Amino acid sequence: QRLISAGRVRVNDVSAKSSQKIKSGDAISLDSPKPAPLLVDGQPTRLDILFEDSTCLVVNKPAGVAAHPGPGHWDDTLLNALLDHAGRAGAEAMRGLVHRLDKDTSGVMVVAKTREAHGRLAAQFEQHSIIRQYEALVHGVPEPCQGMIELALGPDRSNLKRTSANTQFPKAAVTGYRVERPFGAAAAHLVLMPRTGRTHQIRAHLQAIGHPILGDSMYGPISSCHPAITAVPRVMLHARILGFAHPLTKIYCEFTANAPADFQTLYDAFRVTALH
Repeated sequence: QRLISAGRVRVNDVSAKSSQKIKSGDAISLDSPKPAPLLVDGQPTRLDILFEDSTCLVVNKPAGVAAHPGPGHWDDTLLNALLDHAGRAGAEAMRGLVHRLDKDTSGVMVVAKTREAHGRLAAQFEQHSIIRQYEALVHGVPEPCQGMIELALGPDRSNLKRTSANTQFPKAAVTGYRVERPFGAAAAHLVLMPRTGRTHQIRAHLQAIGHPILGDSMYGPISSCHPAITAVPRVMLHARILGFAHPLTKIYCEFTANAPADFQTLYDAFRVTALH
């Protein structure tokens, strides 16, 4: 079901649907994900570790790095780097990613190092008790200046790579937002607090209210909305705060990472042009 939803199953070279009936003569092809190599040399240099102990590790993922192996990125992902960081003695204990950030999204992620830690952290995500705060640069300025986007999401009917309200399998999705700073009427800096964790939730929700994230070619125009600013290098979304109960001590921990240079450069450019 997950492979079909991801568009990796095709019937006669056309993406299949889970309800599709197969008939004699149909040619079925499957793009099956390959297992990630256990160790990848050189990857530790890409890790910005904010915290590490025997149960978990918190990293600041850079933009442009996929979290998990997939088509086109089998051995240059965050998970590959984490396995290499663990070393031969600890790689078997590295249980993997509890959650993910999109390839172009930067920011804080927690990784479990034991089976028990993975289960306890995953339970917190399922119960929506994790504290998450993102920031984004978006087209236009949302009205009102703060609110809650409550819109069920699922795989888009016409494009399974996208998430939208136009879906056969809607799941409740809630995102809180606050306009941190408007830049005239052209753009705004938002703080976002997702209450649920659907795929592409923030990106799809912001598109749904008419304020897609700058640089997001899948959910909105990729170009800047200001004539003086044309270069938008990526999806301008950053996960800046992550808070959770430590899987062993149960003490609340919170980690913060500042937005990277490309985000800050664009922010400053908007701030300067808004002053003139």
